[in-house]
Amino acid sequence: MPALLTALTSSPQAEWLVQGRTLALHGDVAGALAVFEAAAVRFPDSADILLGLAGLLWQTGQVKRAEALLSARLQTHPGDDGTAFLLASLLREQGRLAAVGSTLRTVFEHAMHDVDTVIRAVEMLDDYGRQGDALAICERAIDGGADDPRLHAYAGMLGIQLGRFEQTRAHYMRALAQTPDAVDWNIPLGLAGLQRYASAGHPDFAFFHATLERQGLRDDTRRGILFALGKAHDDLGDFATAADYLRHANAMAHAAANWSRKRWKRSIEARLAAPAHAVTLPHPQDWTPVFIVGAPRSGTTLLAQHLARYPDVKNRGELGWLEFWEQRLSSASPSRRQREEAAAQYERQLRQDDGSARWYIDKQPLNLLRVDLAMALWPNARFIHCERDARDTALSLWSQSFHDPAHDYAYDMGDIAAVIGDCRRLAAHWRKRYPASFLSISYEQFVGAPEETLDAMAQWLGITAPPAPARQAAQESIATASAWQARQAVYTSSAGRWQNYAPYLPELLALPRS
Repeated sequence: MPALLTALTSSPQAEWLVQGRTLALHGDVAGALAVFEAAAVRFPDSADILLGLAGLLWQTGQVKRAEALLSARLQTHPGDDGTAFLLASLLREQGRLAAVGSTLRTVFEHAMHDVDTVIRAVEMLDDYGRQGDALAICERAIDGGADDPRLHAYAGMLGIQLGRFEQTRAHYMRALAQTPDAVDWNIPLGLAGLQRYASAGHPDFAFFHATLERQGLRDDTRRGILFALGKAHDDLGDFATAADYLRHANAMAHAAANWSRKRWKRSIEARLAAPAHAVTLPHPQDWTPVFIVGAPRSGTTLLAQHLARYPDVKNRGELGWLEFWEQRLSSASPSRRQREEAAAQYERQLRQDDGSARWYIDKQPLNLLRVDLAMALWPNARFIHCERDARDTALSLWSQSFHDPAHDYAYDMGDIAAVIGDCRRLAAHWRKRYPASFLSISYEQFVGAPEETLDAMAQWLGITAPPAPARQAAQESIATASAWQARQAVYTSSAGRWQNYAPYLPELLALPRS
């Protein structure tokens, strides 16, 4: 290594970069780090060398030094998006998501960037659950003259999650006016989700029908419009027409799906047969993870939003970290150190850097599959299981267009029935194994007596402070199909909704109520 560094002494910056990157690619991280350390002294103003050095420091566990280098660079070059993106990724790994939002917003406040760079930041922030920061960057770019249809489409999508429905329509209309391709960006479905339609004379109906008549329309776009029309006619109480559109949409989606009922069944049987984890970690003393689980569309979003009314509760939405760590830990017999790493990283993503709380909610419904793992990592974990009439759950699933292939079962009633039935089997299994940690709540009970049911959940969790008023239940972003519904006052009309469709969807009659 000394010989290489000596040989590079008079070389241009590009040669230092090539040598350092080559060493890193061949697994010589220590050698690459030595080259970049020396290069940083030789070329102190080089952004490329600083990014390479910071990346290697991060890789070797020197996180604080990497962060210091990147932060110092942004102090002198506040519009440097490359440095900001690397720093944002580093901060995200530590669960410092408020800092991620602040870092990226500052960069875009100090300089104008091309649309692709703006979109990269918006997608990163949306993925990290920072929809407010993402929308701020998007709208700043638009206000600065970047009148690009893609930005308007993203602003609309983010506006739905944040409950800014009027602004969303304006952004969607602008995107549609600029390019016919905007219909391929889920805008019809977005428009349908902005309100409850009161009349077939609403201009969206004419737009949906006209778009369906286009030649060369993509299959996924056609499918989305059919789902949108199904929702729109449901709003009007025209259930026969809604069922026709939804049946057509689901048939198209099912034909394109790759979900295996056999694979699902094998997974469920394996979980039911598996013993509890032999090794558990000490439970945290000052916080409690709360998992709200159940079959999707069973009321998990509603319960999470209302529990978050309590001042010492934070709702983190649907996280994917428990599934991630299940996959990582199942590849071999995990060591205690690996389990501790999983628990620590997940804790960082739950607790974050936006204030302290005592209870943190992860409302990913299918964490119901991973109760054993969660109890091994945090023996004080609590699970609130949402139960709902299977026929209403099935209809709600069948009425949605999902973007995540994990929900491809939702386009076939037989697959839906299998998922709902197996979720109930799992819930019964976990309730028996962890009786003190597992609470089932009826959706029908909650919408019928929301404050009483909420109080019972709070008592079970050990929450003593009173909740905020109900109107504050859904002020944060909601990145699920419940974005509009969860922001309304609790209503009972979704309980028993399946009866409207029984004449047109007889498959519902085969599903049990409980």
